[in-house]
Amino acid sequence: MKRIVLKATAVALASVLTSLLLAVTIVPAMGGVVDGNAWLMCILCPLFISWPASAYTFWQGDRLKAAHRELVRTHAQLAAAHRLLAEKASRDDMTGFLNRESFFAALEAARREPFRGSLLIIDADHFKSINDRFGHLAGDEALLHIAAAIRRGVREGDILGRIGGEEFGVFLTGAAASEAAGIAERIRAEVEKIRFLPEDGQVVALGVSIGGTICSPQAPLSELIRCADGCLYRAKARGRNRVVFGETLSKAA
Repeated sequence: MKRIVLKATAVALASVLTSLLLAVTIVPAMGGVVDGNAWLMCILCPLFISWPASAYTFWQGDRLKAAHRELVRTHAQLAAAHRLLAEKASRDDMTGFLNRESFFAALEAARREPFRGSLLIIDADHFKSINDRFGHLAGDEALLHIAAAIRRGVREGDILGRIGGEEFGVFLTGAAASEAAGIAERIRAEVEKIRFLPEDGQVVALGVSIGGTICSPQAPLSELIRCADGCLYRAKARGRNRVVFGETLSKAA
């Protein structure tokens, strides 16, 4: 408010000076005489007109600036909230991995980059028996252990998704067949090392079967999924707890 008063006062004084300057130059030039009343009017009129008008104008300007700043701040908050909601909507609540739709959308975009990559589909072995024996809360805990093992096995920049109840997808960015098969084996070994204790003193072995394929940018996404699923089914048929990448087999010792 002090700043508005000072600015309005400055405008009023400038108006008074301008009024006086006009009076002493124009009135005599027209043959008139500037007397006491004229001097008084030259001073009072600018003060009573320009000071309140300019004060109101400056006050309104400050209000508009404050409203604009608030609008910018609100817009930034809404944009941040929208990003958080979009991120939350794309994630699986339990594991924090991308959900099925978001994972395959990310896969579709990433595989068309020049570095390509490989797709792994990972399925928990004998998962139904864990739910049946120990309940769904124990099953959820087992899935969290498996998700953590997958995180430990992959590299920074790889894309992780939960694409089914006990099924996960991994896109290995830029990984060729040999490297992808090695990463898949590392994931399998990490899961196998887990000491899962759904009940006191009872350790239940966890395992995963993994199928993988190279992600060619020319192949339809459905074909890549079908190929990786086929490798996963072969891993299941060959005894579970193993990796099939194309025709390359890696199994537990």
